Amino acid sequence: RDDDDINDVASMAGVNLSEESARIMATNSDLVGTQLQPCKDEPFLAAIPLHRRILETAKKLGITDVPAEVVTFISHATQNRLRTVIEKVTVITQHRMESYKDDEWYEQATDVRSQLKFFEQLERLEKQRKDEQEREILLKAAKSRSRQEDPEQARLKQKAKEMQQQELAQMRQRDANLTALAAIGPRKKRKLDSPGLLTIGGEGLSTSGGSQAGLGTPSSRQYARQKITRVNLRDFIFYMEQEPETSRSLLLYRALLK
Repeated sequence: RDDDDINDVASMAGVNLSEESARIMATNSDLVGTQLQPCKDEPFLAAIPLHRRILETAKKLGITDVPAEVVTFISHATQNRLRTVIEKVTVITQHRMESYKDDEWYEQATDVRSQLKFFEQLERLEKQRKDEQEREILLKAAKSRSRQEDPEQARLKQKAKEMQQQELAQMRQRDANLTALAAIGPRKKRKLDSPGLLTIGGEGLSTSGGSQAGLGTPSSRQYARQKITRVNLRDFIFYMEQEPETSRSLLLYRALLK
């Protein structure tokens, strides 16, 4: 009775089930009887140098013959291991680059960068104060006209002359730079996105007039720059410290010494 009800509803809607089944079979006919063949197994590492290296290691253990399947297996294992390392280090780098300044659920407790800038400014002011004191001492020594001069007084006078000559040379260099900049004129900023330039992956490709007609107005389009994740040595050291295989390895010790 259920099949009859379905047929009645389909016939009332003007749908022929047998014709629809034939159409479905005709549409997917290219999938019927298809054969799937495995693609060629391409090793990740060069087979000949890897086989030679494996044979050198195997001879020390008393093994004289290493089949080609072992070389392929080690090559795939190396590829898988390298992929895993890159994925983990990439995640570590992305976590390091995350910024929580604009997150409403976080508030800034300390600002080390501002503290370092403050200390640098203090050091700069202290150095400037010492330079001013030394300059005053040298100027006083240069202006003194005592008849009996000790060697220390002569040394201060000589140093004062050298300081004045150095300041005069710096003033001349600064004036020459200002004169050269005034002669050159105001510098024009480089246009990053020029109308005839298409930036793909950091390389510029010039487009001709015909190709611009097919692409539309290049200036109206904004091409997104490819995001690059830069991994530094600190990220890799953090990864090795977290992994049980490398947390006590010689490689980590060498990385910490750099």
